[in-house]
Amino acid sequence: MIRNFLFSIFFFFGIILISIVFIPALLLPKKIVILGGKIMGHWASICLQLFLSTNIVIKGKENLVKEGKFFVASSHQSMFETFFLQTIFNSPVFILKKELLTIPIFGWYLRKIGSISIKRDKITKDNLGFFEDIFKIIKTSNRPLIIFPQGTRLAPSDRSPFKKGTARIYDELKITCQPVAINSGNTWPKKGSKKSNTNITISILEPIKAGIDKETFLKKLENDIYSELDNLN
Repeated sequence: MIRNFLFSIFFFFGIILISIVFIPALLLPKKIVILGGKIMGHWASICLQLFLSTNIVIKGKENLVKEGKFFVASSHQSMFETFFLQTIFNSPVFILKKELLTIPIFGWYLRKIGSISIKRDKITKDNLGFFEDIFKIIKTSNRPLIIFPQGTRLAPSDRSPFKKGTARIYDELKITCQPVAINSGNTWPKKGSKKSNTNITISILEPIKAGIDKETFLKKLENDIYSELDNLN
């Protein structure tokens, strides 16, 4: 209980402090704000290790895509990956729920770095332009896109089917997919107390090259990530 309390106090205080320090960066080039995101990712790691004695392991670095455009498809179990993935991938673009953009200051940063928002399970005017926003970013930059194909944070044991939108992104972008499996929910669950003395493993899996049909891709992606999560658990 005390560890959970100390973690929450220091983690959120740090995130708020970093956000305040970087407010002037909202008027500066985008790369300055992106630096602030990387610092938040490292801060999350420091707090987990310091207050919860969490061992953070990055597995499969040799599988990282080193050339060409690609997008990242990651499992989603906690807040951890939304911060820490920024320390692994260079200047990533997140696809996230629209509500996050309404958070004071933090939402301003998300807009500044070009995050793409969507209203889950709804057909809206904004959602109809969702893929156009993705294509524009991929075409005009080398920044990797990060998507959570489960759609929301799920329990470590949940094996819900991946959202079909991930397959459409793969099919229409025609670029490599970098799968990532993260067992963060065993330490930092969506609900309930955080657990100490655990391991968080970020497993970078073999890339899935462009060119296969979208149904086959989605099945392979889902199987690769869930099989790895089963191994990690």
